[in-house]
Amino acid sequence: MSTPSLKEQLRDGRLTIGSWLSFGFTPLCEMMTHAGFDWLVIDMEHTAIGVADQFQMIQVIELAGGIPLVRVGANDPLLIKRALDAGAHGVVVPMVNSVADAEAAVQAVYYPPRGKRGAGLSRAQTYGLGFQAYKEKADLETVLIVQIEHIDAARNLEAILQVDGVDGFIVGPYDLSGSMGHPGNWGDPEVQSILRHLEKIVQESSKPGGFHVVHSNHEELRNCIDRGYKFIAYGDDMIFLAEKLKDEAGFLKTLRP
Repeated sequence: MSTPSLKEQLRDGRLTIGSWLSFGFTPLCEMMTHAGFDWLVIDMEHTAIGVADQFQMIQVIELAGGIPLVRVGANDPLLIKRALDAGAHGVVVPMVNSVADAEAAVQAVYYPPRGKRGAGLSRAQTYGLGFQAYKEKADLETVLIVQIEHIDAARNLEAILQVDGVDGFIVGPYDLSGSMGHPGNWGDPEVQSILRHLEKIVQESSKPGGFHVVHSNHEELRNCIDRGYKFIAYGDDMIFLAEKLKDEAGFLKTLRP
């Protein structure tokens, strides 16, 4: 029996837990795939990862048996098709704040007649030898996750999720709180109110909601699951390394007189 695609898992309401990649270092991609994450998102928005790095990272994740996704730098057809042509199973599109933004992302993800994605030949299309087979698979399995990271997006989320071709959403907590004038302050009453509003939609929508638990906090991760989130990003290669180094440095200090 074949393993269901990520799109099928999202449609069936299964819990999936992935992580984020900020370093363009392929051995880390392989290590994190083997660690057991359901998917890995290559961050092309806030990092120094280049297009050639993206290609190789997608390749390594997939060859290691993982599901590679790409958080593109913008809701831009060029960036989206580069990620998908390299073999990404889907994209996370930042700053989708309206129905029009969501529709533009869908158009960029899908080939005609459903969308307007340009037909190129690269790794995804077996280097020019398998376009038709890839197109049929891409129509069925490509994942589009919209990122809800602005107060306007939060207010428009129910309408955004009605757009055909959007498979789910993920909350970007830092930018969302920042758009409200309280960057990183989750305890602010206004931010808490919006987060509760999003959780209500998560529990009522047929499409899965996601959240990025940026730091390794087991309690926060369990709370996200309890609140109904199904597409959860846990940590980041950079964060995991920074946290471990900080812990070990603290231990070393206790050994010095």
